[in-house]
Amino acid sequence: MAVPRTAGRPAAGGGTLPTAVLFDRDGTLVSDVPYNGDPARVEPMPTAREAVDAVRARGIPVGVVSNQSGVARGLLTRAQVEAVRRRVEELLGPFDVWAVCPHGPGDGCGCRKPAPGLVVAACARLGVPVERAVVIGDIGADMGAARAAGARGVLVPTPVTLPEEIQAAETTVGDLLAAVRLVLDPEDGSGHGPRAASIAGEAR
Repeated sequence: MAVPRTAGRPAAGGGTLPTAVLFDRDGTLVSDVPYNGDPARVEPMPTAREAVDAVRARGIPVGVVSNQSGVARGLLTRAQVEAVRRRVEELLGPFDVWAVCPHGPGDGCGCRKPAPGLVVAACARLGVPVERAVVIGDIGADMGAARAAGARGVLVPTPVTLPEEIQAAETTVGDLLAAVRLVLDPEDGSGHGPRAASIAGEAR
């Protein structure tokens, strides 16, 4: 897939637009229903559609990077994961790439966040440099994956986000739309948070 003309160009508030914005699924784009295989239970997070549409409007590819260990645990089938994906796109519009890890914590794969594999694979499929991509998520594993891949991470905390994950995040923003506005217009954002070398928290 070719890189859109606007990606990587200067942003309105200074800085440079990302070449891709990759969203975590559960707890970021849609409410976190543990091991959800039922499309009827998919509920968008506040401002999710507006946030994703704002990225699309700038000609920047959007993608999803999601751990789905329920497959490895025998709690989900791949068909159920696919059905939920279709429902997410019905509610939020199409995404340019989906990268999903079906493995469990003990499988030793390179794709399960906080490993970098999903982020790297998504950027490769989009044909964009990973170091110019942004990953938006709600837990430390999302930020760890971004950092390990060389991408930028933006944390949007929810009630399940651990305090140490918030402290460790390089950039923390109050809601999804604010996160998108920050990466599209860097001087207009209010992200904060110290840079950290390690990320705490268990991935889904």
